[in-house]
Amino acid sequence: MTGELIKIESKRLGDCYYKYEHKSGLTILMAPMKGFNTAYTMFGTAYGSIDTCIKTAENGEFIKLPEGIAHYLEHKLFESEECSAFERYAKTGANANAFTAFDRTAYLFACSDKFKESIEILLDFVTHPYFTPETVAKEQGIIGQEIRMYDDSADWKVLFNLLGALYHKNPVKIDIAGTVESIAEITADLLYDCYNTFYNLHNMVLTVAGNFDMEDVIKAADKILEPAKDFYLERAVCDEPDSVVENYVEQHLPVSVPMFNIGFKGKTGTEAENFIGSVLDEIFVGALCDDYTKVYRELYDEGLINATFGSEVFCGRDYISVLISGESREPEKVYARLKKEFEHLVEHGIPEDIFACAQKTVYGHYMRSCDRVTGVATSLFNCHFPGVDMYELLEAAANATPEKVIERIKTTYYAENSALSVIKP
Repeated sequence: MTGELIKIESKRLGDCYYKYEHKSGLTILMAPMKGFNTAYTMFGTAYGSIDTCIKTAENGEFIKLPEGIAHYLEHKLFESEECSAFERYAKTGANANAFTAFDRTAYLFACSDKFKESIEILLDFVTHPYFTPETVAKEQGIIGQEIRMYDDSADWKVLFNLLGALYHKNPVKIDIAGTVESIAEITADLLYDCYNTFYNLHNMVLTVAGNFDMEDVIKAADKILEPAKDFYLERAVCDEPDSVVENYVEQHLPVSVPMFNIGFKGKTGTEAENFIGSVLDEIFVGALCDDYTKVYRELYDEGLINATFGSEVFCGRDYISVLISGESREPEKVYARLKKEFEHLVEHGIPEDIFACAQKTVYGHYMRSCDRVTGVATSLFNCHFPGVDMYELLEAAANATPEKVIERIKTTYYAENSALSVIKP
């Protein structure tokens, strides 16, 4: 091991992880965890579906990329001239997968044996793309079928209909897979261009947690990774207004009970501000409508919501919103009640007992994520790109106060900047 291992500790937990800047340009984050039998590894890039307009050192001006190309590239990267990455993993017994999100793409595996072989496979196939006009054309049909499948998915449509109601210009409202028309524009040359732009090791991170030897990780990187070129990338920033496009959107699909998504659109800050601020947002939405609140009990007792009711904070590089979802025969009433309670909490503050429940729930969530192999590797991965220490989220939850939460909400959200998306039978 030639580089320096930087130890990052949490005094609250007594846990730690290690940061290693590899000579190739890749950041490696490692968290050995005693008492676990498995290791979980993620290798990914700060590249997702919202990266549709970019400028690089080579082109010198902004260029528009086809919608869905990040997801398309993720699919194609598993292929090689000899055999697919899945066929290689079958020999080690590792459970492998990948995903494309709005602002990142990740390739991952979990294993309890043959870790060294599996991590070499991961680093190798992700850094050795293989695209041909023939294989690209074949994939267009496969992903086209996937797009049409999601067009019929009520869960998927109720979310993206909501994002279309909340956002005027932000590409977060565009389906991650793109459209049948947009993926038809994708060529092998364009995939190579996007790969060479976004899969630069300076724009990537490798995270590992669980039962493994850090020396094996470094040796695998030394063996497979070549030094990356200098990295320059400028993403177009859309001038997204605070207002929403519309407050209500409706679609009819074959569902037995109407489904709804409610969104409160927030003012975006830097990616780090969004990430840390989302912890306070989680506490607020818990105080707004979690199952220990009066509003939740009233809605449930009146039959306006059922066990599908839930909430999350949806945040990333250039977006942040509070989302609430569920089933209801009268979703408009649910929306009206939640907006009223939102305004009431902002004006009068959060009751002490409700705040205590909300804070403990969010704090417990971050505590549990630090005690699971998948949770640690995923947290390290998600926190790297905003430039946030994984333990900062736990500290933000621990140090939250009702005043901090309300101040955050007052400066970030307004009840009128919200929308209701409904899927009806």
